[in-house]
Amino acid sequence: MRRVRPGAAASRGALTSVAAGDTYEEPKDLPRLWHVTLSVSGDEVPLKDLRRALEQLAHDHPFLLTSRYANDHAEIRYWEEARDLHDAAAVALRLWGEHRQTAGLPAWEIVGLEVIDRETYHQRVAEGYGPPPATPVGIHPF
Repeated sequence: MRRVRPGAAASRGALTSVAAGDTYEEPKDLPRLWHVTLSVSGDEVPLKDLRRALEQLAHDHPFLLTSRYANDHAEIRYWEEARDLHDAAAVALRLWGEHRQTAGLPAWEIVGLEVIDRETYHQRVAEGYGPPPATPVGIHPF
């Protein structure tokens, strides 16, 4: 049996074990799930064109859970995996503008943003207030 000086195995990237009785502590910077509701509005556009654009956005980014729309506003709800609320909100605030050209989205402005953690989302639903579970999933008129 070869002896290895303490710390040498770890420096070479070898696996280490946790002694019996020790507790595992989750790293604090792991991603979490955030429920995002993004509201946009602007000048009226044909409903057929808007639906096609929202469908393209959902196809390009399958994380989209549901979209509701009218000819002058829309609401997009989805789950975002991010380290913290700031990261989830930053991604949400870029979503509409970054995909405007590729999905054919209208030049609307963001008029609302809600980002809540998974626990808060489920607590609100259980208490009977807040956004109901997004069923059916998909793209629907208001």
